[in-house]
Amino acid sequence: MNYKNEGFEPEKIESLKKELASTQKAYKIVPSDENSDEYVNFYFIGMYEGKEVIYDAALYTLRLHHASELYELAEHEAAKKFPNFKSIHYEEDENGNLKPLSSEEEEIGWFMTEIIMEMEEEESVKVQEFVDLDTNHDFGIGLDAALNVEVINEKVISKFVREFNDDTLKLDDTLYTFQSEEEEEDVDE
Repeated sequence: MNYKNEGFEPEKIESLKKELASTQKAYKIVPSDENSDEYVNFYFIGMYEGKEVIYDAALYTLRLHHASELYELAEHEAAKKFPNFKSIHYEEDENGNLKPLSSEEEEIGWFMTEIIMEMEEEESVKVQEFVDLDTNHDFGIGLDAALNVEVINEKVISKFVREFNDDTLKLDDTLYTFQSEEEEEDVDE
């Protein structure tokens, strides 16, 4: 049978099963520079409409989800205020140092920072745990999820995969808001 989406191919599923069996884990982390203690991209095998499929999952903390919602809204406000707004992209010079932003980019950056601080102070953006499935994903089924945990680690991922596959995953529908963590400075007296 010819599959348009390789994440549904029995051969790919079997190959991932063997790899998971050899590591004795229920998931395989997708190597990426974006993986962190607040975000992890991984594959796992689950059921969809009575058939096995590979899930391409992105699991992140609720704090990170909140921060990205704030950033998106700030970008939207900046686009309304600055006619030639483009997302700010930092570039490195040949020595790996960040190139300075143009004066307009710097002004946009300050504007966005002020918007974010204002929204945080007013607690105008609230988020809750969720799981979204993307059945039109290019590999398997895409799964985005945010959980109210401090970090995304092996224990959190394993528990998520087990509960998702057992259909026992309980999401907290409480609305949360977060404040940016201030950098604490050590002061020697």
